[in-house]
Amino acid sequence: MIEKIELQWLLSFQAVYEQLSFKRAAEQRQLPTSNVSRHVALLEQQLSLRLLERTTRKMIPTAAGKQLYQAITPLTRAMNDALEEASLHGDALSGHLKIIMPDLPFLAEITANFCLQHPQIQLSCDTQLNPSEGLLEGFDLVLRFGRGPLEDSGWVAKEIQRWPSCVVAAPQLLKQHRLPDSLDELSKAPCITSLSVLQGMPWRFKNNQTIQVQSSYKVNSGYMAKAAALKGLGFAILPTHACQADIENGSLIKIDLNCQPEDLVLYAFYSGKKYPLEKVRVFLEHLRLAIMDLDSDGNKVS
Repeated sequence: MIEKIELQWLLSFQAVYEQLSFKRAAEQRQLPTSNVSRHVALLEQQLSLRLLERTTRKMIPTAAGKQLYQAITPLTRAMNDALEEASLHGDALSGHLKIIMPDLPFLAEITANFCLQHPQIQLSCDTQLNPSEGLLEGFDLVLRFGRGPLEDSGWVAKEIQRWPSCVVAAPQLLKQHRLPDSLDELSKAPCITSLSVLQGMPWRFKNNQTIQVQSSYKVNSGYMAKAAALKGLGFAILPTHACQADIENGSLIKIDLNCQPEDLVLYAFYSGKKYPLEKVRVFLEHLRLAIMDLDSDGNKVS
């Protein structure tokens, strides 16, 4: 059977299954839409079954299509990894690098410099704060923030950068709410939490302590959390370096509690193979060295 099936047919079917659109699959594969459509039709003809039900409004995989996709996807990815590993014996780093990362200026700069140094790398980068399924969707690397213990998974997690954090509040907030001196008192005060990243609750502190807090202001941006804290909308946990100047000029007050918040950590996740792909390994080393050259505000040290 396999000698009658062309790899291009399988790759086009895989793309159409994921995109549920011949047009989007063609854009992904950088082929004419007619070619992708023909590949799927030839595959169905050779297998004598329908893989995708098409109507004028939508496309739905059949049971056979779903089974075939789930069976071939690990094989095509393993084949692609093997080919990229073999290409490493050449003189230059090359291949398609697919990353999900937070939309942060210093990460944008570091990533652009990496591609400048390795012009044969093809980059696809999606910016998300709380990606949970990225590695299951074929991305090579996911950069994600975390506080406290990580959930167990089949992915390898590599710590990239760690930022000590503190609880802060604006002076005007403390005129309305007493200064908390324990986690229990803090749990009863208005707080600024995350809408997506870190799931907002519970707040995590060192020595494996957690609290549920009250929050009517939820955001998915550290900049927005700091802005809200400065306006007195609630207590906030912020990286200490991000609010140090505000603490020093009195715009924010650092709250001394009986324990410290867990550090904010930027993690890199990649597939659970013994060794990462060479393109991932080189990018992570580039990221590590570049971050060492940044100051606490993410600016390059001259």
